[in-house]
Amino acid sequence: MSLPDTNAVPDVAALVASAAAEHPERLAVVEAGGRGLTWSELEDEVGRVATGLGRAGVLAGSRVLVVLGNRLEFVTGYLGVLRAQAVAVPVNPGSTPTELAAMLVDCGARLVLADGQTVDAVRDAVARTEVTAAAHDEHRPAPRVVLVGEGELRDGESRYDDLRSEPAVPVPPLQDPEKLAVLLYTSGTSGRPRAAMLTHRALLANVEQVAAVQPPMIHSDDVVLGVLPLFHVYGLGAVLGGVLRHRAKLVLAERFDPEGTLDLVEDEACSVVPVAPPVFAAWRGVDALAERLGPVRMILSGSAPLAAETVEEFGALARIPIHQGYGLTEAAPVVTSTLRSAAVKAGSVGAALDGIDIRLVDDEGVPLDAAAVDDPGEIQIRGRNLFSGYWPDGHDGPADDGWWSTGDVGFLDTDGDLFLVDRVKELVIVSGFNVYPTEVEAVLEDVAGVRQAAVLGVPDDQTGEAVVAYVVPESGEAGGPGDDAVVEAVRAAASEHLAPYKRPVRVEVVTALPRTVTGKIRKGVLRGAERRKALGILE
Repeated sequence: MSLPDTNAVPDVAALVASAAAEHPERLAVVEAGGRGLTWSELEDEVGRVATGLGRAGVLAGSRVLVVLGNRLEFVTGYLGVLRAQAVAVPVNPGSTPTELAAMLVDCGARLVLADGQTVDAVRDAVARTEVTAAAHDEHRPAPRVVLVGEGELRDGESRYDDLRSEPAVPVPPLQDPEKLAVLLYTSGTSGRPRAAMLTHRALLANVEQVAAVQPPMIHSDDVVLGVLPLFHVYGLGAVLGGVLRHRAKLVLAERFDPEGTLDLVEDEACSVVPVAPPVFAAWRGVDALAERLGPVRMILSGSAPLAAETVEEFGALARIPIHQGYGLTEAAPVVTSTLRSAAVKAGSVGAALDGIDIRLVDDEGVPLDAAAVDDPGEIQIRGRNLFSGYWPDGHDGPADDGWWSTGDVGFLDTDGDLFLVDRVKELVIVSGFNVYPTEVEAVLEDVAGVRQAAVLGVPDDQTGEAVVAYVVPESGEAGGPGDDAVVEAVRAAASEHLAPYKRPVRVEVVTALPRTVTGKIRKGVLRGAERRKALGILE
């Protein structure tokens, strides 16, 4: 089966039209146990949504917030936004109103897609943006809410069914691939969420880079499990983008459930299963695992490092090859894959994809000698798949020579395979989602009764890492009856202002935080204490 000529395709949404022309009646995307669309139906829906967005006043370059789970309307809505040459802003549907309001204000969205699960939080967030605008005498119109599915509408809202009700009107093809296509929020080192600016060029470049990997990650006759959240760059770029490129079939699941997802794999005969590392722990103890995964030819792991022993142990249980890679939101997302390696090596995340360069630099940013193999350095990457910096002005994007510093530390062996060692940034990865401690600390330090807070990640069997908070009470005293009140206040603030995966699983009330002579919190000391607790050395 020949693949589409992507040289003639201006953007990711155009891949749908190409697939519809060749395979109109083949199923493109289905929901678990529910609705489905053929390629021709998907093309029609994308065109209808793009037309409806234009009627709703969404112009080229306008931002559209997508606050939906893994459902058909996420796919049609996202691709419709791209077709309309507007800017899609997919966000975590579990975001709190506080988080949503901050993103709405930051990106200036004109329209928000929400469903019954998210609309209450969206309405609260929109109300907050109106209050903020009034306080600053701003005249920016409040974003319009479009409700997917059933539910009562409020003043100024409309339904998704109305948005897509009119036949599609052809849209002129994209002329400039450097136009902004997607904003994906990922916390910066300052702790304030920042949106990575991904152009049509970057998205399509990575789709093509992944498609060139041999052996292929996805074939045209594959059924691909879509349990990874589509708002995450892994699900959006590597999974959905790969399905569109290869004209495969995508099976959407709203969330991962160890037994339910295995049932879905069997029922839909899923052959490619992209997952995040916590899935392996959840499936490790399942009876007859190899039989349950019978239709699967390949498991792909990404979004966080996978321990070498996990690859070996799970591969033996499942009797299926597991391939992992290294990627980042800013790389749209895939950078390396073990499918690119001559041999799978314990601890390696594979070699760089064609069209992507990797180098290591020292603390001063000077490239390390290529002959100095196994010598760790900060990872820098270069390629057409890279983002254009952070919204709105492209700050902290690739340098003039195209190189961008990832903040990760690793080393390359003689074959060019990458091994991750550490992170320069204090990033915590919970179930594949990025959590920056400073973002959580800012929330906790605003709690009445809390003087200081320090947040770090600790190993967790289910989520890879989990968030733990150390807080110093205003009284400066810990170990007394007031600790419970502090912990309760911290948990309440986290529930109000932070998505569930960002919330501390444990809060430690302490008299003081360890500091350097210059006053910087010594998180290494706190991590050491956590390791001793894990070993039973420290209670």
